[in-house]
Amino acid sequence: MTTLPPLDFEHLIRDATETPFEGWDFGVFYGRYVEGATSWDLRELVRERMRTAASMLDLGTGGGEFLSSLAPLPPFTAATEGWAPNVEVARRRLRPLGVEVADTTADPVRLPFADATFDLVHSRHEEYTPAELRRVLRPGGTFVTQQVGGSDLEELNAALGGPPHEFRHFDLAYATAELERGGFEILDGREERIPSRFHDIGAVALMLRITPWHIPGFTVEAYEERLRELHARLSAGEPLAVHTHRFVITARPA
Repeated sequence: MTTLPPLDFEHLIRDATETPFEGWDFGVFYGRYVEGATSWDLRELVRERMRTAASMLDLGTGGGEFLSSLAPLPPFTAATEGWAPNVEVARRRLRPLGVEVADTTADPVRLPFADATFDLVHSRHEEYTPAELRRVLRPGGTFVTQQVGGSDLEELNAALGGPPHEFRHFDLAYATAELERGGFEILDGREERIPSRFHDIGAVALMLRITPWHIPGFTVEAYEERLRELHARLSAGEPLAVHTHRFVITARPA
């Protein structure tokens, strides 16, 4: 369990800027940012498809946290990672499981695998290109993805006076239409906006540090006045209520 630092603004902000963050492990937020759960269980959705898969690709594996939690894995399992600091983290975690991790930092679009290689491709919060999915999937293969929608944590942007999300259009309807145009049949699609809460300003600053796309150009100096105002609310016991935007799709080449 993460121990909360003293509740003064400077200490919390300094802690947020200096806290090591490796892979894609949100344990550091325990009790500080509380995210609600989706009604679906992504692990079970992927495991259901794994039962008949001899090969699987995990797109954007982060530090390999989610993929390793699915073990035992199909006989041939590979992963990609496009953020350089995570590549070696993922390799250390996944090598003992026999997983090849491909470094896609130089070319995040073209997947470094031969045509018709995988029975199952999975993407948890990672970008994908329908044409590349079709290319690497075997006939009858399946694509399963959970994505962060374009209205994710929009209340945080509003609280800090930040710009609205650049990708507000990105939702279940947009993603399914894109896949259908790319030659996929949609087998399942679900979408939810889940109540979540920030409990201290350090958690806010850390979240914005590790997700720089959320408020492009965010710095503590540029947003200090709004951060201090929000800190006063949080310190008074008034959490910041937000909504996480998630959707999940299962599809296959038509």
